[in-house]
Amino acid sequence: MMKELTIIIRRHMLAATKKALEELGYPSMTIQSVDGRGKQKGVVNKNVDYGDEMADDLSSAVKLVPTPSVYALEHKLSKPVLYVPKKMLTVVIPEGLVEGAVKAVITANQTGSPGDGKIFVSPVELSVTVRTGERNAEAV
Repeated sequence: MMKELTIIIRRHMLAATKKALEELGYPSMTIQSVDGRGKQKGVVNKNVDYGDEMADDLSSAVKLVPTPSVYALEHKLSKPVLYVPKKMLTVVIPEGLVEGAVKAVITANQTGSPGDGKIFVSPVELSVTVRTGERNAEAV
């Protein structure tokens, strides 16, 4: 069985994360720029090095966006919700190799500060290469 890793990390950690996954033999991935927030609710810690991609004025890199939720439509919010720019990687790998990939991503991204990221692992029922018809492990 195949597993899909959805990895959300700080933008400036992308190169280190790609290198860690490539060294394990996983060069294929999808990368997206996303905005989001976790338990820290979009608060940016000025003591954390966010790399060159983050603006000098950290507050200008954080996006102020009205909360797009039913709750927000039904209630008056006192302030907008903050969303922090991140990178999201999607990688599909064989089930038995998930733990090694997870450890590699943690090693490449862990600073001990809020906002280091998240890894979600989901089952993949089928993967097919459109050009060749290869399936599952052969397709990735």
